[in-house]
Amino acid sequence: MRAAAFSELTGPDGVSIVNRPTPGPGRGEAVVSVEACAINRHDLWILEGDSAMVDADDLPFVTGLDVAGTVDAVGEGVTAVEPGDRVVLCPNETCGTCRYCREGPENLCANFSLYHGGLAEAARVQADRLVALPDGVDTVEAAALPTAYMTAFHMLRRVEAGPGDLVFVPGVTGGVGVAGVQLADALGADTVGTSSSQDKLDRVESLGLDHAIKSIDPDEIRAAVDDVGTVDGVLNHLGGEYTQVGLDVLRRGGRMAVCGRTAGGTSEIDIPDLFLGHKRVIGSTMGTQGDLERLVGLVADGSLSPEIEETYSLEETGTAFVAMQNRDSVGKLVVTP
Repeated sequence: MRAAAFSELTGPDGVSIVNRPTPGPGRGEAVVSVEACAINRHDLWILEGDSAMVDADDLPFVTGLDVAGTVDAVGEGVTAVEPGDRVVLCPNETCGTCRYCREGPENLCANFSLYHGGLAEAARVQADRLVALPDGVDTVEAAALPTAYMTAFHMLRRVEAGPGDLVFVPGVTGGVGVAGVQLADALGADTVGTSSSQDKLDRVESLGLDHAIKSIDPDEIRAAVDDVGTVDGVLNHLGGEYTQVGLDVLRRGGRMAVCGRTAGGTSEIDIPDLFLGHKRVIGSTMGTQGDLERLVGLVADGSLSPEIEETYSLEETGTAFVAMQNRDSVGKLVVTP
């Protein structure tokens, strides 16, 4: 089989097409014929050498979390799926034995990790991590869901967003930002989001963004959000200085979920404002398999249409990462092996 492998951790020019043996399933496993695999900033960080989980000793490395396709073969003991089933993978990898796995939710697992290997013609996965796709959900749509949409959905749950609430999404044109807007809209919440690009903001407004702010300046953003209203919840995938911005606009007792570090891995915050305002900062990683199942259901019943910017062949995987690196896109970039 062919795979798009990282042969060097130097950015998009480090992607090479390699040939590997087609995997066979072990006990509890399935082999999926990959029809679509979305890429994420998590993958780009690896490719740029900005991830502690992969180094030169691991090369060539095949990434790809968001796998959708058709089951080709199953291993011993697998009963949940069978060859021919259309599926999407929940990329969560958990130990199943720690206190957090026992008590849940699963993404609290002390040994939590993520599947990699979807940027290939076939992927060997844990069969019990596969979610069935109804006939009305195509594999490109499904591949958009596991990372960006599952993460945003779980964050909205963590901040307890509901009808009539105002949710602030800095960096709203990124994958998690777009997903957060669409899902908040489905929940009946209003959103206010920021970007440096008016064209991108216009795109996201067409997807449900209620209030657009064209700025990356923290002081301008604070003032503009205050003019909109008091924020009930914040979806923060940027980190850096935007964590304090989120706290500044958050109402007393409000909640901010943090899932990323695109703008910086550390944040300096005003501690008195945090405790005097009874505000909550909540770490959030991915979501649960139940979240993914609910998202598939929303797509199936027409309540959600994942935003796809563009699809690429396997040979164009490097080009897809160039587009992500240049921040040219709104919505998901999907490789279709």
